[in-house]
Amino acid sequence: MKFIIQLVLILVLGLMNACSKPAPLHTDVTIFTAKTILTSNSEHPIAEAVAVRGDVIVGVGSGQELRDEFNGAVIDNTFAELTIVPGLIDPHVHMILGAMMYAKPFAPPWDVETPAGTVKGLPDRETFLARIAEIDAFTAGDAPLVIYGYHNLVHGALNKYDLDAITTDRPLIIWHYSGHDFYLNSKALAYAKVEASWGEKYKGVPLGVDGEPTGRVYEDAVFDFLTNVGHLFLAPQNIGPGFKGLESMFASNGVTTVAELGYGLFGLGLEDNYYNALIDANSKTKVYLVPEHRAFAHAFGEERIAKMDAMVEATKDTWPRVLPQVKLFTDAAFYSQTMRVSPPGYTGGQNKGEEGLWVTGPDILTETMEPYWAAGLDIRIHSNGDAAQSATLDALEAVQKNGTADGQRLVLEHVGLIRPEQIAKAEKLKVGISVASHYVHYMGEAYVEAIGERVKYMTPLASTIEAGLPTTMHSDAPLAPPSPLTAASVHMLRSTREGGVSTPSEKLNAEQALKAITIDAAWAMGLENEIGSIEIGKQADFTVLKTTPLTTKAEDWPNIAIWGVVLDGQMKPLESASE
Repeated sequence: MKFIIQLVLILVLGLMNACSKPAPLHTDVTIFTAKTILTSNSEHPIAEAVAVRGDVIVGVGSGQELRDEFNGAVIDNTFAELTIVPGLIDPHVHMILGAMMYAKPFAPPWDVETPAGTVKGLPDRETFLARIAEIDAFTAGDAPLVIYGYHNLVHGALNKYDLDAITTDRPLIIWHYSGHDFYLNSKALAYAKVEASWGEKYKGVPLGVDGEPTGRVYEDAVFDFLTNVGHLFLAPQNIGPGFKGLESMFASNGVTTVAELGYGLFGLGLEDNYYNALIDANSKTKVYLVPEHRAFAHAFGEERIAKMDAMVEATKDTWPRVLPQVKLFTDAAFYSQTMRVSPPGYTGGQNKGEEGLWVTGPDILTETMEPYWAAGLDIRIHSNGDAAQSATLDALEAVQKNGTADGQRLVLEHVGLIRPEQIAKAEKLKVGISVASHYVHYMGEAYVEAIGERVKYMTPLASTIEAGLPTTMHSDAPLAPPSPLTAASVHMLRSTREGGVSTPSEKLNAEQALKAITIDAAWAMGLENEIGSIEIGKQADFTVLKTTPLTTKAEDWPNIAIWGVVLDGQMKPLESASE
């Protein structure tokens, strides 16, 4: 009996000692509190606090819940009066192209935000030509001069004679706002070695009644053109400042993640040198790269997919990081009126009477797409006009017959026009949509001249969301400022630069708009399991705002003040926010 009593006492004392041991301390966890946390997680859309261990989210909920769960955690109240949202994403930008453009003098059709500030728009032909003459006069010497920003629907037609009237002393090159077209004076045509024979080889070198080039060089002729004059665009003294300027715009707009949608277009070696030199540990934005089909096919031929796979593996722990995706083109440019549209084609503008251009036409699109799809790569495809949507969806339907990898997706990029029946087919094929956020604002009224009443099919996001398509928007920077909050505002308002409203039925509500620039943007990049919402197990990437978007008027979203970002759990305030 005595033995039994002793045993019971030992057990009771042991239990008491066990109970008296302190709970484990989670000193490696930081709990960020905020006035509001908008998670972009439909199951738990709002929270008060988020717990982070290292670079991963380990808890989301109320402050008390997380303090109870993570005893001993560091409580950080820096954001107590601020709003945390998932890191804002711009899923389609052009880093090297942006660096090139921002290094040039601007003569734009509307106000344009640049790293150096706002460049005022030139609303008509007279002011545009006067600005070109002014830039020429203030640029000493007779070296070639490249000026960016012309748009024919605002500034009227342009040819070599118009530019010769400004100067015959130097090569003068005017770069269309789209980035796809160039307009040369006579001296520039000679400098770039553009001759009448190019007109027989390329659609993109029109000839005049005299059988000589008119001065316009675009689309299929651009690669040979840049071979001759690329040094005017890609010099290190231009790329470095332009690249850093673009990064500064990402940071000031609270962008934590971007995808370069043309990796390799200007030469892999050259681009890699710039990325290695210009991206460092102090960056406030993660840069992903999407290989461009033509560049990789030219460089690696039949080994291109193996090369892409190797790059994905080699960069999984470094920046910039290559995504297991490929960029294709179905048609040409929206702003240039070269995107492929259905009959009757263009009813106005510089390509009146035409239907636009194929880059990868219906005759070869399926066979071009098939190897990438069979390899399990996601496809991001520049598909702008409504004729292009038909070709792209038909090709996807064909390649899907041989199977689809788990989670594999195709994303239509830009989507200048898409018709209701095409949206229905996209839903059936489980396609995603990533629209150029600015088309409707800059061209919602002006494009009536080019395509008439078909503007009602311009980037109809309310319809794509209603159909259940993952729907996001992008800047296509530098064609618009890389500001997801501005992009969201445009599609909440459907506002045009002239002050009107384009297809009001396609307006988004605030919740839809925020989802489009967070979780759906992550989906387009194939990263929805890593970023895009504030959920346990995802990367601790947040954008910190001084105002809550869901209670802010749509027209005020572009002006929401940004504190900075949290990237991989590390706070990175804007310089002004830390002062």
